[in-house]
Amino acid sequence: TSSYSSPAKSLGDPGITPLSPSHIVKDSDAEDAVEQLYLVVVAIDFGTTSSGYAYSFTKEPECIHVMRRWEGGDPGVSNQKTPTTILLTPERKFHSFGYAARDFYHDLDPTESKHWLYFEKFKMKLHTTGNLTMETDLTAANGKKVKALEIFAYALQFFKEQALKELSDQGGSDFENTEVRWVITVPAIWKQPAKQFMRQAAYKAGMASPENPEQLIIALEPEAASIYCRKLRLHQMIDLSSRAPVNGYSPSDTIGTGFTQAKEHVRHKRQSRTFMVENVIGEIWSELEEGRDRYIVVDSGGGTVDMTVHQIRLPEGHLKELYKATGGPYGSLGVDYEFEKLLCKIFGEDFIEQFKIKRPAAWVDLMIAFESRKRAAAPDRTNPLNITLPFSFIDYYKKFRGHSVEHALRKSNVDFVKWSSQGMLRMSPDAMNALFKPTIDQIVQHLSEVFDKPEVTNVKFLFLVGGFAESPLLQQAVQSAFGARCRVIIPQDVGLTILKGAVLFGLDPAVIKVRRSPLTYGVGVLNRFVEGKHPPEKLLVKDGTRWCTDVFDKFISADQSVALGETVTRSYTPAKPSQLVIVINIYSSEQDNVGFITESGVKKCGTLRLDLTGTDAAVPNRREIKTLMQFGDTEIKAMAIDVATSKSVKVGIDFLNY
Repeated sequence: TSSYSSPAKSLGDPGITPLSPSHIVKDSDAEDAVEQLYLVVVAIDFGTTSSGYAYSFTKEPECIHVMRRWEGGDPGVSNQKTPTTILLTPERKFHSFGYAARDFYHDLDPTESKHWLYFEKFKMKLHTTGNLTMETDLTAANGKKVKALEIFAYALQFFKEQALKELSDQGGSDFENTEVRWVITVPAIWKQPAKQFMRQAAYKAGMASPENPEQLIIALEPEAASIYCRKLRLHQMIDLSSRAPVNGYSPSDTIGTGFTQAKEHVRHKRQSRTFMVENVIGEIWSELEEGRDRYIVVDSGGGTVDMTVHQIRLPEGHLKELYKATGGPYGSLGVDYEFEKLLCKIFGEDFIEQFKIKRPAAWVDLMIAFESRKRAAAPDRTNPLNITLPFSFIDYYKKFRGHSVEHALRKSNVDFVKWSSQGMLRMSPDAMNALFKPTIDQIVQHLSEVFDKPEVTNVKFLFLVGGFAESPLLQQAVQSAFGARCRVIIPQDVGLTILKGAVLFGLDPAVIKVRRSPLTYGVGVLNRFVEGKHPPEKLLVKDGTRWCTDVFDKFISADQSVALGETVTRSYTPAKPSQLVIVINIYSSEQDNVGFITESGVKKCGTLRLDLTGTDAAVPNRREIKTLMQFGDTEIKAMAIDVATSKSVKVGIDFLNY
């Protein structure tokens, strides 16, 4: 049995029944609604491991400014983003974000630090929580719980204030939130509740409001990357297929700043970096045959990897999504987990668990040290990688076990990791590469599956983007697995690709024309009961008419193409003519063919309640109720209209509150 009882039986009203065959109406008005009300577009790339923002003035769309440099960067990690870490005071008030949060937390005395609430890598919780709600909790480093919505809202509010401050400093006068269109990026493979959660957190942070939802666009990460990749000129990318895999280039040459600074027109006014984006489609696209050739964007970040298959539609260069976004939790965090498993193997799981709880700041330190060495891993590296162990690790281990760290390393059977006389863990390149292997194997495996799909033929290019794409090990694995099938291309400044693309998307949201619906949507209706076709337990007899209840009347199927702004319309009539309150329940499912709303996996995600009391008695005997669903960006709107009286009701599809 399903979690939903039959609506017709439970509501005590006979519900609605289809009136007409389905038809699709293209909404022409949707196009004209893009007014230039905003002075600036600010995009926030809220990542699992690092975050940042970039902006562009609508009057000067060819300039994308990446946020100011942050104070307190890490050695060996040069980038324009800040760690996604947040610190709350013992009273649960926002204290700081990014490097500032990390450094402050780190400098606290251990007796004090256990009262402070420190969060890192918390974005993954939205991907891994099956039944996400507004009440879902996150756990701080000290084990205390806080509502996820509060943490996300604090983080977004921090970015909002930073961006408005930078804009105000630059313009010399105060910038108002109303002048900004915000774009927040999320992984394409996130389920709808997580995307909606991000929007709710942004409302709580004061970026936009339910009354003014279009001030905020939720953009999909690989889509944003795709938009930017279309603009790439040949000098702004690295084509892995056209040269020996990264030999003779240290990783920093290939993807680091030296290579980029020389080639991009970068203006060095202020501290923000400005990138010029030419208003053209890059030369590489002239090789694509319109309507035939495809390209894949693989966005590999800290937490997730997701991929979309796009086709470009000339002359405007609109994008069309050909295969629904897929991917999984194969981000670079997987490498961190492998490192943690290695430490457990050497020092014992019991010790590592205790150390994380008792010395959380030192644990953070150790992971920072690992991060900078992780970035130095390369396929052809021969010299070992040294990881400094924090003093308190060495000290606490001796107290905990009664012998030294050095002793533990000697007696563990881990060949590749030695203790160096300078007090460091010395890892051979093979040992480091082994930590990457499970994660990289999963990415390659997943990509192979995508390449085998019938929709995914004629792939000309594979763009590797996102922070993890900076890894020479990942680059080499993707090139050797797929280099024979397509050209593997990495934009320079690959960690900022999504950010820049998100700004372009905010300036012109209409650039993506066709998406694939991730879910099947429909409404619950009554149909005339047909013996032998309908299951007997669905029979409902009302006023002498035999109805089949719980029928799922489909609006759109999973993986069907949907043009943005497209409206699907159905007409219904009350099953009982005298009925004055009409309730239409909207359901979704990941399955393609759904017959009844009681099937497993069908979830209710909206209700339209049309109250027709007080309307004129002179209504036709078959009252027509038009129901429309409009498939917008990541949001979907539904509406019901009583044709006779033009009375209507609207609702946004809601995945968090049912």
